[in-house]
Amino acid sequence: MESKIKIALADDELLFRQGLISILESERHIEILFDAKNGNDLLQKLKDSEEKPSIVITDLKMPELNGVEVTKIIKEEYPKIKIIALTSYFSKPFILNMISIGAVAYLAKNSTPKLMIETINEVNKKGFYYDEVVLNYVHESNNNNKKKDKKSNFDSNYFTKRELEVLELICKQYTTKDIADKMFLSPRTVDSHRNNLLLKTDSKNVAGLVIYALKNKLINLEKDIPFT
Repeated sequence: MESKIKIALADDELLFRQGLISILESERHIEILFDAKNGNDLLQKLKDSEEKPSIVITDLKMPELNGVEVTKIIKEEYPKIKIIALTSYFSKPFILNMISIGAVAYLAKNSTPKLMIETINEVNKKGFYYDEVVLNYVHESNNNNKKKDKKSNFDSNYFTKRELEVLELICKQYTTKDIADKMFLSPRTVDSHRNNLLLKTDSKNVAGLVIYALKNKLINLEKDIPFT
């Protein structure tokens, strides 16, 4: 039997938190390990819990310790945990800041239950989930960067052709299996290329790798690349 996705929730609004728990518990493949009323409560329960969640969904605006600060701490102390940011403030500055400190997905509080489940599933499967709005914000941020002429820290031979092909498919949110099938490679070979990319870009996870690729204009999400 497929293992369940283990989730922890943090939100200071009790009614909203209980509603979220009710929605997620209706999904057989999701298990709520615990919920917390603020960042400090979340960190204490993470410390006390023998079983750690694979995904934490946290509100950004909470008393005592907010979601921004708690995300920084979790990424430092529990690097394997993936953070989904949940907030009423679905604006470019908030999104870009959360991505920069390690959030792998971003959800507005008025999102549909269907979108929330989809986001959790995508994060569990691929390690991150940035929708079109978020990706557009990243593109706009890069285009507005006044240091456009700054040279890259790598030359044209730094990444192999295969690595760039794998990178483009990762950014298009293909799974390892999808990439292997599309490129006629083994999943192990795809994993090897991905690990090389993480090392070469000094990225801690796939989400960081995607942001690196977009910032350095290594890939073009609009075009389809031919595989040979």
